Amino acid sequence: MASSSPQSLAATAHSFNKILNQPRSSKSKRSGDVEEGTKKLRRMILVEGIPSAVDPTLRPRIWKILLRVDDVSAGTFLEYVARGPCEVREKIRNDTFRTLATDRGFKERVREDMLVRLLDAFVWRNHDRQETQQLGFTYVQGMNVLAAPFLYTMPSELEAFFCFAKFIEECCPLYVQPTLEGVHRGLKLLDRCLKIVDPELFGYLRMKNLSAEIYAFPSVLTLCACTPPLDQVLQLWDFLLAFGVHLNVLCVIAQLLLMRDEVMASSRLHQQFCICDHYTYLHSSPMRLLRTFPPLEAVPVIGIAVTLVRDLPADLYDELVRHPYEINHM
Repeated sequence: MASSSPQSLAATAHSFNKILNQPRSSKSKRSGDVEEGTKKLRRMILVEGIPSAVDPTLRPRIWKILLRVDDVSAGTFLEYVARGPCEVREKIRNDTFRTLATDRGFKERVREDMLVRLLDAFVWRNHDRQETQQLGFTYVQGMNVLAAPFLYTMPSELEAFFCFAKFIEECCPLYVQPTLEGVHRGLKLLDRCLKIVDPELFGYLRMKNLSAEIYAFPSVLTLCACTPPLDQVLQLWDFLLAFGVHLNVLCVIAQLLLMRDEVMASSRLHQQFCICDHYTYLHSSPMRLLRTFPPLEAVPVIGIAVTLVRDLPADLYDELVRHPYEINHM
């Protein structure tokens, strides 16, 4: 991704707008035109990044295209909202008040009642659709954090709701089943991928009894949205929405690799200090470092994740691609 001058950012914004505003010549060409335009958007997201500071309308428009969200019926959304609290409202309220609680910009733009309303409506939507779907959906842990970027990014609750629903139901449905099957599958895949791309780091963490289930659960569950700052999360989500949420597993590994030296050094600190100072032993243990990842830096994380794809065997990568949504392996 390019990090550029105001002039080049403006030029990039113009290029994005040129694709987004491209007229369609006929109905027969519409599908092909959309697909070609989407491919161009993906390439530009990877190479340039979305210059949302220059044009704040770009990200919501692009996300809607990537998610193929065309129908945003106000009547449908308002009908769900009019039903009031869903059957798991208490569970929702137990989580929503702490959603991205340390991010002032998020709190200023997204009120708790907006989150509650969206999640209530999502539960009602799937209450109506449960007989026609292979998978059922209700509110589960982490869904509040997955909804947060949509409410922050989209210009209306209506658009946020339909984008969130499409995202959950099609991109990562197994991540929000009551058993969190997709999340646990992703954590197992994280261990398997790490063992291939960095066997030394994998072996060191295993020696410390640290599997991905222990240190990476929040990052996999929330697609890294639990690691601030939010502007970097949104940039990472541009990439995940463009190329697939399965790549989040590699993005978590990328974050590990960026802090690799510090993690590996913790064993030397342990050997040096644990005999005489129990507190220093706790301070230097790798789990303390891994409990809270350093602030997210989207560009290097994405760059490493793309490189890691080439290091994985084809069958493992195929399994990684399918793990958020394929039911057959449950």
